[in-house]
Amino acid sequence: MIPLIIRRARCRQSTIIRAQIVKHPFIIVRMSINQLRELPSVHNLLLDVQDLVEVEGHARVVEAVRQTLDMAREAVRSGGSVPDRQDLIQAVRRQLYVPTVTERSALINATGVIIHTNLGRAVLSRAAQQAMLAVASDYSPLEFDTDSGERGRRGREVEQLLCKVTGAESALVVNNCAAATVLMLSAVAHGKAVVISRGQLVEIGGGFRIPEILLQSGATLVEIGTTNRTRRGDYEQALQQIDNIGAILRVHSSNFRIVGFTESVQIDELVEVASRAGSERANPETEYAVPVSMSRSAGPFIRIPVLDDVGSGALLDTASFGLIHEPMPQESVRAGADIVTFSGDKLMGGPQAGLIVGRGDMVERCRRHPLARAFRADKYTLAALGATALHYLRGEAIREIPVWRMIALGQDDVRRRAQRCVERLDPWLQARSLRATIVAGESTVGGGSLPGETLPTALIALQGGQPAELAKQLRMATTPVITRIRDDQVLLDLRTVFDDDALIAAVSAC
Repeated sequence: MIPLIIRRARCRQSTIIRAQIVKHPFIIVRMSINQLRELPSVHNLLLDVQDLVEVEGHARVVEAVRQTLDMAREAVRSGGSVPDRQDLIQAVRRQLYVPTVTERSALINATGVIIHTNLGRAVLSRAAQQAMLAVASDYSPLEFDTDSGERGRRGREVEQLLCKVTGAESALVVNNCAAATVLMLSAVAHGKAVVISRGQLVEIGGGFRIPEILLQSGATLVEIGTTNRTRRGDYEQALQQIDNIGAILRVHSSNFRIVGFTESVQIDELVEVASRAGSERANPETEYAVPVSMSRSAGPFIRIPVLDDVGSGALLDTASFGLIHEPMPQESVRAGADIVTFSGDKLMGGPQAGLIVGRGDMVERCRRHPLARAFRADKYTLAALGATALHYLRGEAIREIPVWRMIALGQDDVRRRAQRCVERLDPWLQARSLRATIVAGESTVGGGSLPGETLPTALIALQGGQPAELAKQLRMATTPVITRIRDDQVLLDLRTVFDDDALIAAVSAC
């Protein structure tokens, strides 16, 4: 019986009797114990999930059962009710569920961001996908020379393709562009000074900061110029005043742009400045001495390396698609940069990789550096990269590489597709009391490429209801549809949608 406590309180005119029901701790504890006894034991619940044991293994299923029962006990102690047996069985199954790679990748990007970093960046061409599958399903000559029967160099064939695409003497593939930058600086400028414009001391995604990378590589940072203006004379002055120069480094700003009162030095000018400064320090016995033919001035000279991180790997001229011109690796190679680094999974349209191309002796330094093994690419990356490079050599990149195909897609083409999709979605729209219109909009390249640049597109604008809730429902669908919200409308950009039928099916199922 719950005790009743009578409390007397005196007021000015009367005496008030207050009754208060007090929960007795003993009674609460006793109720919890009785409820906990209703939960099955590990052994009994395990009997209901024997089909899982055959697939997942006894130890893993037992652990899932224990975790499920522990959570149920905690819920009961917190005042919750005892879950029924079917709920417990489903909870065990959820504990063991691990999405497959296919399930995780079944996602529709309707954001209009072509190289979406959060959604995996560049989508591979069919040839690149098939190349990866080929090396995954059987043995491959990853480090084997079939001609000699001896051990071969990893990535040799792919590197030869990259040399043909960029015009470089040599190439090296590592696992991402950040690794390429670290390796390049460590191999070329460790213990030496590296000259860089203040306007290029950037931070890109994931906290990748150029000053910290320089420090990690063992190089000393020499800042010149200002944030918005760096002139040729700034480089010349630094090279005259500092003896222990390891390199001149140029870094593409990648994911931002400085506009207005600005000035910078182009890569061909940097090569000329480095060559002229080197000729003034002539010393044939130094490790950077090169033949007279490689100098812009007479006589042997100390080669001050020019390192160029162009970032996005635009092997086609973006200006031809109505965008600003993005630095191209082959342009830097032709200008005489000693090493050029860029990404494989941005505008190149291939797998995640860091590509190092340039002078043979400089690339060889990177190849022989101890970090090269830690940063090396695997067989899947090399296979996909080789197939991607072939698209450029065959002149079929715009047709075969999804990134370029989406960039080249015209606004009228997107509008026609959008109109057909709206017509097919009419039953779903009526059932949801939604309206759909086609509105003009803009797609972006993304992935830290061409910041601020957009492509004209046509958007499906869904109106009615709660936009955030609708976007969530689309995102949580069996095949997630990722959209964006603007002006209380859910927007779908078909520029980045590969299969309209799949989009219709995914939206209609919500």
